Amino acid sequence: MAEMIDLKQDIERVILVGVSTSDHDDTEKSLDELEELAQTAGAVTVGRVIQNLDQIHPGTYVGKGKLDEIKELIWETEATGIICDDELSPIQLGNMEDALDTKVMDRTLIILDIFAGRASTNEGKIQVELAQLKYRQSRLTGLGKSLSRLGGGIGTRGPGEKKLEMDRRLIRDRIAQLNRELKDVKRHREVTREQRSRNKVPVVAIVGYTNAGKSTLLNKLTGAGVLEEDKLFATLDPTTRNLKLPSKQEVLLTDTVGFIRKLPHHLIEAFRSTLEEAKYADIILHVVDASNPQVDEQMYIVYETLTNLEVKNKPIITAFNKQDKVEGESILRDFRADHIVRISAKHGDGLNKLQETIEEVLRGQKVYIEKVYSYAEAGKIQMIRKYGELLEEEYRGEGIFAKGYVPVEIYEKVK
Repeated sequence: MAEMIDLKQDIERVILVGVSTSDHDDTEKSLDELEELAQTAGAVTVGRVIQNLDQIHPGTYVGKGKLDEIKELIWETEATGIICDDELSPIQLGNMEDALDTKVMDRTLIILDIFAGRASTNEGKIQVELAQLKYRQSRLTGLGKSLSRLGGGIGTRGPGEKKLEMDRRLIRDRIAQLNRELKDVKRHREVTREQRSRNKVPVVAIVGYTNAGKSTLLNKLTGAGVLEEDKLFATLDPTTRNLKLPSKQEVLLTDTVGFIRKLPHHLIEAFRSTLEEAKYADIILHVVDASNPQVDEQMYIVYETLTNLEVKNKPIITAFNKQDKVEGESILRDFRADHIVRISAKHGDGLNKLQETIEEVLRGQKVYIEKVYSYAEAGKIQMIRKYGELLEEEYRGEGIFAKGYVPVEIYEKVK
């Protein structure tokens, strides 16, 4: 009797490999995160290997003895591939594939793969393809082996997939074309920013580590309807929504792509125009998952990424989110923040305090005004209401008494 053939595509079974170069590094935690990334990309982790080395091996990432151990583990666990926790050089990639005879991936490839599956706007797709092609450009030889070995799966998703067999000249041409398209997108984004600037509506950029709850917060405050999932990089494309604060002042809330440790430099470059939303914002709203054991490391990575993007001299409000998941009384500090609030975006706790804090920060950027306007000047009060914060309005015999706060650039027009 002929044997039945199972045509169902197998889930990729992977072994995670990391190198610890000091006693105090966070390789174990980094591999925990890599396992979550692998799961998000659709793989199941069947083993993990960490080697202690003074430095990463330039030829094979790990030492020869550890390679033999990994090969044995691949056989024992029936793994279909390995994922290294650092970006591999083309030489490391080729040598490891030759030694292990299996699909070899790295953290960068996994993140790019997740981004490829998440991108939904034209801008997002251009940015992901550009990052993928730049990553693959120098790895054509090594990647060819991986792809011919397994024919698909993680690392072959997204718009970049069709181009993998191109020669280097074609890839260069495609990168040049995508750069031109990205320039057009960037120009459009700059025009939008200029319009916002002319409208004098303050912009609050929501930043934070991936899966900190940024989209949940945006949805709760504005009803934006952005996808919420307990996954890394659930949302990729930035969303901007209008929020009316309790004082009736309007602000624009912009949700940015989440940060992560070892965020690939190809992605930072490709997504720079998107990530730079924070650079042009009036306030940085840093959302932190307070329930995560690695909260301090995640905050450090967010600030490190903001520094790389040259985001500086901005007032920062840190919202310690997911208070509903925090057990006991925790001490939460952020020495870089100007203000700290505790919230649960999911349940709506602390959101009034957060909005009041945004108002307080905006008020500090404005000029106080108190004046009686003639009835012929009623339009000036309307300007205070639209661009600033109108605290009091009283109709009197001699005119309209008003007090409030206005942006510096509006002050001359209403004084």
